[in-house]
Amino acid sequence: MQVLKLRRSDIKRCAQLEQVLFPGDDPWSWQAFAAELDQGHYYVGAYLGDQLIGYAGLAVVGRAPHAEAEVHTIGVDPDHQGRGAGKALLRALLARADEQRATTFLEVRTDNETAIAMYRKHGFEIVGLRKRYYQPSGADAHTMRRPAAGTETGE
Repeated sequence: MQVLKLRRSDIKRCAQLEQVLFPGDDPWSWQAFAAELDQGHYYVGAYLGDQLIGYAGLAVVGRAPHAEAEVHTIGVDPDHQGRGAGKALLRALLARADEQRATTFLEVRTDNETAIAMYRKHGFEIVGLRKRYYQPSGADAHTMRRPAAGTETGE
């Protein structure tokens, strides 16, 4: 598996995976992915050969020492989950955030224990709760934060 910059030709595959991964919570369309790329956000894909098996995106605003990054999405094909693709995608996003010395934020469903554990292992802590964040399901989300690399509390 390789993590590479997401190819524009793969955004339809991303939207297909969204339908599978987030059926009850307004999955992103290919147009949403195209808009993210058009805005210059950082997107990577996990590839087995030419096959896209996962994707992840990050937005960075501001400049060090006040830069902030937000993980917009991470998704892995269910047939390939549990094999390190999600971890590799997250690490690629965090490397980009670290280049900018950005504090990184994300939201995660409160019932997604696997993702929460992965984020904790990568230095994130829960800092807030967003009630009914995911729609239309109404699921709650934790807001998690990872300090900027090189800070007193960062890696």
